[in-house]
Amino acid sequence: MDSKKIIIAVIAIVAVIAVGVWASGSLATNNSLNGKEVNLAAAASLKNAFDKDLIPMFEKKYPGVKVTPTYASSGDLQSQIENGLGADVFMSASNKQMNKLANESLINNDTNVQFLENKVVLIVPKNSTSNITSFNDLKNVNGTIAIGNPDSVPAGQYAKEVMTNMGIWNDTQSKLSLGTDVTAVLNQVAQGSADCGIVYATDAKSNDNVKVVGEAPNGTLKTPVIYPVAELKNPKNPEAAKAFMEFLKTPEAKAVFEKYGFTIHN
Repeated sequence: MDSKKIIIAVIAIVAVIAVGVWASGSLATNNSLNGKEVNLAAAASLKNAFDKDLIPMFEKKYPGVKVTPTYASSGDLQSQIENGLGADVFMSASNKQMNKLANESLINNDTNVQFLENKVVLIVPKNSTSNITSFNDLKNVNGTIAIGNPDSVPAGQYAKEVMTNMGIWNDTQSKLSLGTDVTAVLNQVAQGSADCGIVYATDAKSNDNVKVVGEAPNGTLKTPVIYPVAELKNPKNPEAAKAFMEFLKTPEAKAVFEKYGFTIHN
């Protein structure tokens, strides 16, 4: 064998060894998290994406790691975290709750990412025969308008902001049914117990029993509907929490969020 063939053979052997070392190293990294748990606190509007796709994908990538989610309104989750909820990662439907926790030094602000973006939409039951065709019709609704409780539910805060900037908030007070989270609002409309409701576009997309009749008019929201995500301060399993955060930023995970109607903000 001439020298050129020997060099090629050596290079090939080195390449095979390098791939083997890399693969075993990656496997070891995944296996090193075996038995760990990621406690996720996430806004209710994220439940379908996480439960149906993202959590199974992460647990498959990291065998032996368990993700335990807690879903609620972002305001409720903020209160739970302030009162000792053992969360490792928090994903909010609004910066308001994340910023509050940051000011209280309860999150690792270095990991805080402006991650997803959503839209605020008006929905009615799928078979509705009402004349509700846009946000402008809310002032004429004779029945019930379902929104999240503005005191704790970001979707409700956005709904209040939209209607206030439209000049119809005071006129709708007696018509409002306040939900504990955006899923409760969605269900009210889907079941026909409310004539219409204000939810996120992603929620509307998840339920075949409702239809979207309008988006929040331009200029009625001062800021986009941003979903930030961050690690909590001193997570119980920092390595697993970090791996989960990195997983969320992968193209595969971002594609899942987009499938559910979110826009990647960062």
